[in-house]
Amino acid sequence: MIVGVGIDVAEIDRFDAALRRTPGMADRLFVSRELYLPNGERRGIASLAARFAAKEALAKALGAPAGLLWTDAEVTTEDSGQPRLVVTGTVAARAEALGVTSWHISLSHDAGVASAVVIAEK
Repeated sequence: MIVGVGIDVAEIDRFDAALRRTPGMADRLFVSRELYLPNGERRGIASLAARFAAKEALAKALGAPAGLLWTDAEVTTEDSGQPRLVVTGTVAARAEALGVTSWHISLSHDAGVASAVVIAEK
């Protein structure tokens, strides 16, 4: 049964400008595994914008409660390229309260826009 659905979009250039304008913002939004590829190279801005959109979509799927920490939701990537959500702390507590047992996530970026859809299921 679907508990919640969230969708979000982020304009990539605007997101990039916000990260450049606000020192430390990336560290408040992402865990280091999201910011950096396994080889240590910084992840591209379009990929980061899609991950941010996923976190916004996740919050919406959970009913957008106050107090969720951005770093309590991590977007990972399987070897196959499929994105996954790993939730801890505040996000995991809210998901547990709603009975969420699995997540479905889709990310995209094209034409200057990043988007994400998150479905919470129990």
